[in-house]
Amino acid sequence: MCKQYEHTIAITNRKLVQGDFLEQMQKVIHLHPHAVILREKDLSDKEYEILAEKILEMCRESGVRCFLHSRISVANRLGCRRIHMSIPVLMSMSEEERSQMRKIFQEISVSCHSMEDMDTAVRCGATQIILGTIFETECKKGLKGKGLGFVAEICKACPVPVYAIGGINLKRLPQVMESGAAGGCMMSGFMRI
Repeated sequence: MCKQYEHTIAITNRKLVQGDFLEQMQKVIHLHPHAVILREKDLSDKEYEILAEKILEMCRESGVRCFLHSRISVANRLGCRRIHMSIPVLMSMSEEERSQMRKIFQEISVSCHSMEDMDTAVRCGATQIILGTIFETECKKGLKGKGLGFVAEICKACPVPVYAIGGINLKRLPQVMESGAAGGCMMSGFMRI
């Protein structure tokens, strides 16, 4: 088990991988990050489900949490009890749908970009927050990072674990954790290991 990754969440993006995506994910999962969020938003539900089944199996074998991204029906079919949502998707759901989601999933991860987002996410049942964008990043070039003060402000007010995203690497991880975050999320750092 690789201790340096225990406070990280791997966000997938197969387009960043040079070579076979499943081989890359096997490497990533063997590092034992806190969790994996299978993003891959461009795939159809069927394609996503086929991929998710393989990634979930890898994660189970290694004892790594895996969150599916927004695909509640796919998660249900595969027996996955962890889901990651965006605020717009969460807000497009009825209160009844959100209530049902809280019953189905043991962990609900939500992307947030403001104090208001965080309040909404927690009210809707979030068990962890993915907070961005903290530093400027390759994925969102030109978008100025909100910085460590923003992390500290949200963490102080948030009753659930917060994981920072956006330009996070192993050098910056201690900084976001000193600001109150439970850890950080990395995409390119994991997809290019």
